[in-house]
Amino acid sequence: QVQVVESGGGLVQPGGSLRLSCAASGTIINIYAMGWYRQAPGKQRELVAAITSGSNTNYADSVKDRFTISRDNAKNTLYLQMNSLKPEDTAVYYCNVNGVIRLGGDWRRGDYWGQGTQVTVSS
Repeated sequence: QVQVVESGGGLVQPGGSLRLSCAASGTIINIYAMGWYRQAPGKQRELVAAITSGSNTNYADSVKDRFTISRDNAKNTLYLQMNSLKPEDTAVYYCNVNGVIRLGGDWRRGDYWGQGTQVTVSS
């Protein structure tokens, strides 16, 4: 069993900052990558940032130089530091874990998602 739980969302004014956290727990064999996605009302879910097991990072063009993704491997925790927030950053932010878990007697690699945390940027 694997649980993925996001936290840290909230209401912030334009130009403000938030720090999101994602904690993965359970019978985790290995994590290859973790990432943040977001979905605004009426829009498709999009990749915000991702980090691999080798600490390589990728960012959406819209958040480069404003957001920073990081991880604590020992705690299986992912972070997203969001600075200079804009109204267009308003969305539900989801944490994704790509890795291997134990399910019954099997090891299974797949994508595992949290329930999301709301970020609202408004004046």
